Amino acid sequence: MDSKIKRIYVPMTESGFYILFCLQQPQHGYGISQQVRQMTDGELIISAGTMYGTLSKMEKDGLIAFQREEEKRKIYQITELGKEILNLELKRIERLYKNSKGEGVNE
Repeated sequence: MDSKIKRIYVPMTESGFYILFCLQQPQHGYGISQQVRQMTDGELIISAGTMYGTLSKMEKDGLIAFQREEEKRKIYQITELGKEILNLELKRIERLYKNSKGEGVNE
């Protein structure tokens, strides 16, 4: 993995995390925004500008790939590089959570 890509994406913004997380299954931007709203009980609402800017950047950086178009909506899915980045971020979040509970501090 390119260390520059790692530096750019880890740690991730909350919006970036959810977008990449949702793309483990093929999805379009509007579908992602609805899924994130549901997953976060409406706590996180991703604006169209953030959504499409993030999708564009992630595609350019190779984290996601365009799959097909359905009803004028672009469907994307995570790539192997995207999975690596997502796993790094999940491990980071898990470490933060464990540390916040006092677990693993002196292990």
